[in-house]
Amino acid sequence: MSVGMLALIAFLPILLTILLMAGLMWPAKRAMPIAWAFAAILALSVWQMEPVRIAAATIEGALGAFNILLIVFGAILLLNTLKNSGAIIAIQQGFYGISKDRRVQAIIIGWIFVSFIEGAAGFGTPAALAAPLLMVLGFPPLAAAMIALIFNSTSVTFGAVGTPVVVGVGNAVDGLLPEAVAMGTFVYDVGVWSAVIHGVFGTFLPLLAICMMTRYFGKNRSFREGLEAAPFAIFGGLAFTVPYFLMAYFVGPELPSVVGALIGMPFVVVAAQKGFLVPKNTWDFPNPNEPEWDEDWGEQADVEAACAQECKMSLGMAWLPYILIAALLLITRLSTETLQPLMRSWRLVWEGILGQPGVNYTLEPLWIPGIVPFVLVAILTIFLHGMKGSEAVDAWKTTFKQLIPATIALVFAVAMVRILVQSGVNQAGIDGMLLTMSRFASQVVGAGWPFVSPFVGVLGAFIAGSNTVSNLLFGGFQYSVAETLGISTTIILALQAVGGAIGNMVAVHNVVAACAVVGNLGQEGKIIRKNLIPAIIYAAGAGALGMLLIYVFSVNVF
Repeated sequence: MSVGMLALIAFLPILLTILLMAGLMWPAKRAMPIAWAFAAILALSVWQMEPVRIAAATIEGALGAFNILLIVFGAILLLNTLKNSGAIIAIQQGFYGISKDRRVQAIIIGWIFVSFIEGAAGFGTPAALAAPLLMVLGFPPLAAAMIALIFNSTSVTFGAVGTPVVVGVGNAVDGLLPEAVAMGTFVYDVGVWSAVIHGVFGTFLPLLAICMMTRYFGKNRSFREGLEAAPFAIFGGLAFTVPYFLMAYFVGPELPSVVGALIGMPFVVVAAQKGFLVPKNTWDFPNPNEPEWDEDWGEQADVEAACAQECKMSLGMAWLPYILIAALLLITRLSTETLQPLMRSWRLVWEGILGQPGVNYTLEPLWIPGIVPFVLVAILTIFLHGMKGSEAVDAWKTTFKQLIPATIALVFAVAMVRILVQSGVNQAGIDGMLLTMSRFASQVVGAGWPFVSPFVGVLGAFIAGSNTVSNLLFGGFQYSVAETLGISTTIILALQAVGGAIGNMVAVHNVVAACAVVGNLGQEGKIIRKNLIPAIIYAAGAGALGMLLIYVFSVNVF
């Protein structure tokens, strides 16, 4: 059988995932079990893997998914706790009155606030929070959804305290790295290079987003009105991307988004309040009664009613849990000689699952941020905010309900990936699925792969609605292609992680969710078509920079 045919067969589980989720619009909880079963059948029949090794790889994947779910659970639990305590309303109302210019409002809420929520919670929560907030400020529902999705990209690579890199990339390359390369070092390096690429193009994302907004939702349908706010937009971009990069470089992949936004937010808010770099003319949407307001934009919300909503909590108290999260993460991640070794000393290890060498699982309960600090701070918030017992219980119940679809999807997604990785040990005497695909891809694309790499990440996120899952699906494949071509595996994985973040702009699941929360279902296709513009620009820029880094500026990076 030719390499091309084998590569096509190896790609079939991923192709099936694309067809089921992007074509038939199946949810991940339905599509991933079928894709896993198909991968297992191919591994058994074509690659002639031993059934016990397929079972071991599946268990390895399911247990790896449990580690991810601990983070997801803690992040969503804190968010639900803050919703029930009234903190989210206080935070939302804190944004009212900062500026009347819609371009400035979009940057503060869509860029800075979304980046913070992504860093703290991730997994679809930022757009679900920011889109309704923009809508109640008077944004057309369609514009609110579009803006929230475009902005929810740069921060996504380090969303949910670095889960896409730490867990997504880490699981994808587990078993592929040379013995001389430590997993922690590789993941850290991928995070740094991801921050470099995002730092270059993410700085200009606020400008691109508001230009899209004025072009498609302005009275004059003009990019120029967005460009008028370029000084403030670029300032807002730098206010986030500078601390974002510094956190990635000096601390690691868990804190860039959450701390970058936490540091950048006061700078942007104060600048807006003081009129620093803010355009002299105030830009607004057309009046809903004017012909320029398209019917498919949706109905404008009652801004006065939203502002009048009662909230008894102070802004400082509302933000306190998030500040505690950032502080605990900084303390634990920087205490390399004291707290870090202590927290990582309690670990559960299962080596050689079902007697299969190289199929292993490790759990460090106290080191996984889902427990410390997320669950810990969620419990403290009950007392800090004086919550009723029923409110706290409801937050836990809601979180468990929300976790069920994610559990099914992640368990089978990670299990499928581990089968692809472990298929190198087979009785057919052929290369594993990942290596087969990578060799064929390297022959077809060749040296141009760094340019293509981000678009692979975009595809993964478009399918699954998750940068983490995109990295899980394609991370091992990208690593193998880079290894086959003899180019930097670190930068290629960074391009994959960047592409997976960009793909959130057009991910079917995210678009549907954003339209749902603003009450404008049925407009998903229009948002995807519009958001493809910034997604393609961003991914092409990342790919071009990747080519320069790999072949010109950083040729010796592993």
